[in-house]
Amino acid sequence: MARPIRKVAVLGSGVMGSGIAAHFANAGIPVTLLDIVPRLTDDERAAGLDESSPAHRNRLATEAIESCKKGKPTPAYYHGSAAHLITPGNFEDHWDSLADADWIIEVVIERLDIKRDVFQRIAQVRKPTAIVSSNTSGLSAKAMTEGLDESFRQHFLVTHFFNPVRHMRLLEVVALPETDGQVVRDVAELGSMLVGKGVVYAKDTPNFIANRIGIQSTLDSFRHVQEGGFSVEEVDAIFGPALARPKSASFKTGDLVGIDTLLLVCEHVLASCKDDAELASLEVPNFLRQMVDKGLLGNKTRKGFYTRHRDANGKSVRMVLDLETLEYREAVRPKFDAVTAAKRIPDPRERFRSTVNFDDRAGRLAWATMSSMMVYAANHLLEIADDVVNVDRAMRWGFNWEIGPFESWDAVGVSVVRERLQQEGRQIPAIIERMLAAGAESFYRGEGATTEYWDPREERYVTLAIPSSELPLSAIRSREGGVVRRNPGADLLDLGDGVLGLEFHSKMNALDDDILAQTEHALELLETTGDWSGLVVTNEGEQFCVGANIMAVAMAAMAQDWDTIGNLLQSLQQLTMRMKYSQRPVVVAPFGMALGGGCEVMLAGQRVQAHAELYAGLVELGVGLIPAGGGCKELVARFTRCTHEGDGTDRQLSIQRVFELIGQAQVSSSAAEARARGFLTAADGISADRARLTADAKAVALHMAALGTPTPVPTPIPVVGRTGYGALLAGIQGFVNGGFISEYDAHIGRKLAHIITGGDLPAGALVSEQHLLDLEREAFLSLCGEGKTLERIQHMLTTGKPLRN
Repeated sequence: MARPIRKVAVLGSGVMGSGIAAHFANAGIPVTLLDIVPRLTDDERAAGLDESSPAHRNRLATEAIESCKKGKPTPAYYHGSAAHLITPGNFEDHWDSLADADWIIEVVIERLDIKRDVFQRIAQVRKPTAIVSSNTSGLSAKAMTEGLDESFRQHFLVTHFFNPVRHMRLLEVVALPETDGQVVRDVAELGSMLVGKGVVYAKDTPNFIANRIGIQSTLDSFRHVQEGGFSVEEVDAIFGPALARPKSASFKTGDLVGIDTLLLVCEHVLASCKDDAELASLEVPNFLRQMVDKGLLGNKTRKGFYTRHRDANGKSVRMVLDLETLEYREAVRPKFDAVTAAKRIPDPRERFRSTVNFDDRAGRLAWATMSSMMVYAANHLLEIADDVVNVDRAMRWGFNWEIGPFESWDAVGVSVVRERLQQEGRQIPAIIERMLAAGAESFYRGEGATTEYWDPREERYVTLAIPSSELPLSAIRSREGGVVRRNPGADLLDLGDGVLGLEFHSKMNALDDDILAQTEHALELLETTGDWSGLVVTNEGEQFCVGANIMAVAMAAMAQDWDTIGNLLQSLQQLTMRMKYSQRPVVVAPFGMALGGGCEVMLAGQRVQAHAELYAGLVELGVGLIPAGGGCKELVARFTRCTHEGDGTDRQLSIQRVFELIGQAQVSSSAAEARARGFLTAADGISADRARLTADAKAVALHMAALGTPTPVPTPIPVVGRTGYGALLAGIQGFVNGGFISEYDAHIGRKLAHIITGGDLPAGALVSEQHLLDLEREAFLSLCGEGKTLERIQHMLTTGKPLRN
């Protein structure tokens, strides 16, 4: 059990400092955020600003706290209320406030002399048990703490968060030889449990793991790009998903990070690694410095490698920078056979292998850069980390690569890469020669609980340990008896201790007949046998569930096969009702997107254990439809439950809120916001670390079973009826008259209003849940017969964007 953290102090309120402060506030931890006292400008003095006022002296921290509310695509806070947990201050007036902090995180400018001064001051006020860490991206932990006492060094380590702090999973931890082992373990546990980070242990070498490998790869690719005459958009076409890298690829990532930041990190790595022969051969390209000089800093200035401008017709056109002239031109869509072939391959390892082996211009660039990265990682492995696992995780969690350097060796084949390097007359890394000589053909072998990795120090395979706080479904599947039942859309798994797991694995985990059939079977086992004490519904895909398979709905609608659509809706409604009223606990563990039918499955859970990054919403109106798997019914039941004893005005306000949630297709930007919107209840839990989600959900199911949590009992729902319907109609017409929505939007809105007000009934009438489910199903089927709805579905399927017709 990690030590309790009741207060965190963050020193430095820049982008990283404020992001770290905001994320600890997300975890419910009070934070003190300090920065320097800013100097008044001549204009400010002339305006009469008071240099001694707290508002001025705390201004940097105060402004940073506010700026965290405005981040894009999501703010630094899970919910704006978290900002109240951060107290702004300054280094001169509030330094003594560090005395009661349990964890002090330094995030000042990347200069060794300044950091050492800060730590000398911290040593004078910190309590003996306080953890002190630096968020440096590459300065030496040893150099920063020279001359400090033993107690300070025992409680000191580097905690390198990645930007943006909320979204980047990586936390690099670097300890001193003197750092107390319990402090390291506590920081790792707290980093995972409180702020959801994946911890990687790095050595105290320049730029640690991720930036060392990442910048080498970036600079080497710049060199090959310039030598080969590739354009910006050509590079991004190659260095994205085709090579198991994020869609932002190379140059879009540069714009996202900031060109000035990218230049600074590149220069820092090169200056810190002068003895590194492979890095010494690389240079920062002139175009980066020229871009910074011209203020082309990326997304923050809306001009970087890419920008947009409006043509003579007012249409927004994407422009791209010519690296030779530094002038913008209209971007083109490059075509490479290697990239086209990769798009058809879902598995990232196979995709990577296909691209680097492809014999075209793109494939040759891919091999040149990726082989260089793999060789570099192998040559420096034991210098920067203890094992391949930490390196691969650092690149996956810090740079969003789908596979790390050593996973890349395995993807192509270690012996295959070695042979190709030999043919090109390139030197083979020593650990590769020793590994192959020992008869080992890959860095990893086995899967799930039996996964092993090659340890080059001991020259043997070592079992990859799974933390007790995690329950990977891959490990369950690899265990004998772990799979209870399987079909193409979902698996039933034995999670242990009498808990059954339902894992979706269709494309994007969209609901289909296979998933519905497996869900029905899971509930049947849960209710009719004594083998299972609870059910957890989750998976390990990129998204929890994006809703129903709208392609299947569109095809049935075009064929006027109303029975198929009706049966699908009936099945989904019956299953969500069975989940809600199961005699044994049903816990849903969503993450990422839980949209449409996926949100309805979540709403049906007796408890929800959500990942903090949850984007939940009933978005069917975007394709001209209405939620019909119980979503409308459940929100009406939840919102009116709070006003059951209230008057009609209270209920009308609740129904207005339901109408806005569904009618505007509102999607939460976090689990905390999902709770505020009503998609989660106060009883539902939130897990900061995605890796812990299944284990946390299982614990909830076991706890409910042990307590004998009563089965929910159906209760009548008071509706606002005809009076409430009329009020909603007036609002809808007002939006039409104002030009905010189309007439067809209004048509759908009227159908939604009919459902959530209970239909043609008097205000205050009590209805059953089935009554509202029938209204849902009727509205959905009627909309499927509308041409404009089919147009919306087809537009979404072809463009991925909603159509307003």
